Amino acid sequence: MSSKLEAIGIAKRYGEALALEPTDLAVQAGEFLTLLGPSGSGKTTLLQMISGLVAPSAGRIEIDGRDVTHVEPGKRGIGMVFQSYALFPHMSVWDNVAYGLRMRRKSRDEVRAAVDSALAMVRMTDYAKRFPKELSGGQQQRIALARCFAYRPSVILLDEPLGALDKKLREHMQGEIRRLHKELGATFVYVTHDQDEALTLSDRICLMNQARIEQVGTPADLYDRPATRFAAGFIGHSNLLEGALDDTRGASGEPILLAAGGRIPLPMNAMNAMNTMKAANGKGAASAARHTLLVRPEAPRLVEPRSGFVDGTIADVVFFGSDTRVQLAMNDGSELTVRCERSLSPRIGDKVGLVWDPYRTTLLHS
Repeated sequence: MSSKLEAIGIAKRYGEALALEPTDLAVQAGEFLTLLGPSGSGKTTLLQMISGLVAPSAGRIEIDGRDVTHVEPGKRGIGMVFQSYALFPHMSVWDNVAYGLRMRRKSRDEVRAAVDSALAMVRMTDYAKRFPKELSGGQQQRIALARCFAYRPSVILLDEPLGALDKKLREHMQGEIRRLHKELGATFVYVTHDQDEALTLSDRICLMNQARIEQVGTPADLYDRPATRFAAGFIGHSNLLEGALDDTRGASGEPILLAAGGRIPLPMNAMNAMNTMKAANGKGAASAARHTLLVRPEAPRLVEPRSGFVDGTIADVVFFGSDTRVQLAMNDGSELTVRCERSLSPRIGDKVGLVWDPYRTTLLHS
């Protein structure tokens, strides 16, 4: 399948400062791709080069196989939604949405039909005669979306469009954006530093760090199979257990990691993958190194002391409504967080053991 949008060797420097190292990224038609990462990771720089607002230092941008690297923003067929809304305060809602169509010299009938359709899509038809100052933040964001959707661009770029909204309204607008994406069938490229937002909205996530792409995959890929320690720590809550391989194997022949004061069985295929990675990088065998095991908080369950993989003492219990988070002080001095059902009643000071399915853990490559 050919890509709708493709960045090929795209890079950006500001003098000696590297904003984005040479990067390749392909986005399929109709896909919702999120650029996720901390501040300074390069995600907004990449989005701005796709839009044409920033010229790349190297590489090229293609849309539908056409090189648009040096095409001005207004002629790329791209829609853009900003965090600041950028509405004209002296224009009504209707005129704000119509503005881009009029600039493209659409006929009066075309403008009327497109604006009415866009306002209906974002459920703001009854607000057509109001001015931006008469709208809430969420309503203004809907108008910004409608203005972009009105001329039906095939690629829509969204630069942290929900960042200024409160938590409840942001969650509501996430649902609206997902609905609109499905209705339009357009290709969305969305920038955020909010991991929950990325997991909620995306078909795929492009995780960025220090001016480069760290990992690209579905939300489930990044959560369940992070490729690096950074990916594991940035997506979701992570228990990272440091240890070395035992020279002996478990009862079923599985490799054993000595970590958190216990003997932790690993998936049977974990060491094959690690040795392959080490060999590709020209390093020694996996058994000769220390390793990091990712255990998500929902994987372990509490058992009697000395009957699990590791033992610890309950240091804190926090009620979260749908579940309870238990903070454990492990026997080697490390800490580990476990998510428990509300029916359990763990108490601070209790000695407990932990057990989990080894195949719900990930041995990290770096």
